[in-house]
Amino acid sequence: MKIKRRASRTVRVGNVFLGAGHPVAIQSMVKVPAKRVKAAVAQIRSLQDAGCEIVRLAVEDPQDATALRSIKRQTSLPLVADIHFDYRLALAAIEAGVDKVRLNPGNIHRPREVEAVIAAARSARIPIRIGANSGSLRVSRRDKASALVQSVLEYLLIFKKNRFHDLVISLKGSDIAETIAAYRKMASLCDYPLHLGVTATGLPLDGVVKSSVGLGVLLFQGIGDTIRVSLLEKPEQEVLVARFLLNSLGLRKFGPELICCPTCGRCEVDLLKRAKEFQALVDKLPGREKARLEGVKVALMGCVVNGPGEAREADYGVAFSRRKAGLFAKGRMIGTTDLAQGVSALLALVNPVFPRPKARGFRLRRVKKYS
Repeated sequence: MKIKRRASRTVRVGNVFLGAGHPVAIQSMVKVPAKRVKAAVAQIRSLQDAGCEIVRLAVEDPQDATALRSIKRQTSLPLVADIHFDYRLALAAIEAGVDKVRLNPGNIHRPREVEAVIAAARSARIPIRIGANSGSLRVSRRDKASALVQSVLEYLLIFKKNRFHDLVISLKGSDIAETIAAYRKMASLCDYPLHLGVTATGLPLDGVVKSSVGLGVLLFQGIGDTIRVSLLEKPEQEVLVARFLLNSLGLRKFGPELICCPTCGRCEVDLLKRAKEFQALVDKLPGREKARLEGVKVALMGCVVNGPGEAREADYGVAFSRRKAGLFAKGRMIGTTDLAQGVSALLALVNPVFPRPKARGFRLRRVKKYS
């Protein structure tokens, strides 16, 4: 089933396009002060290597804003300045050359201040994100979803008055149901691209689950043009989870899709070790060869109950038994190999560039019965 995306206008952030059917972009946030330029640049480069496409930096004072110019010269990812309380920091960030600014309607709300930022953004030809957050709302309602939406709608009046529509909107809360409700409502009221996120998600595993549930529901309904998975964790982990989430929904393709059984008492091999071994081999492939594996379904299964069936359903697969590894390709079993050679043999099937094992135990032959 292919997800039908919500129709929206296009907004450009640096070299990344949001909305109007463009791929859902992955964002993260630098977790050191911008004024620590060397550390910020190193983290941005690490995020880019992990697959991040847009990165945001907190701008707390004039030193942070000034540092953005140096960071911009040393990195290639689109930079977003995260602004709160002082609109003059947004003006300084725009002057430094950022690709987008985020304003919080809860703490920068005076019309003349917002209009000053609008004028600067228009002159620089960059967009603005209206980033409402349940923890900093000026609108007081018991229903946080309605409060988030109302906060954005009131803020939008200033932008509409100034005929500025190069906007991205986010309505983040820590409660999953309220966040989903807010985004659903906003999606029905405007055609601006939506930046999805659940905020203040708790410990790392809690954050993975909450973000996957909240963002997953919205993305499955076609809502969302860019996402940030907020975790109390290294920012590269945010990107990794975002990639897994988009890949699992079929909205993006990042390398092969692995299908692995959770194992039980029937499993007689260390399947986790073998799955990690396969992923490590894939990671070592040249970029072009790795790209060829995007969207390829690969099964690594640990026993004879469901292993052969799942391996047949995948594009390629290996099913381990007590004594050997059965190899599958395009719906049929094509041979066996020794247990120790199962993973490398599988990758040789998936990507012909990878050399086939030279061990004597490696053979490809038709097998009538697998046990």
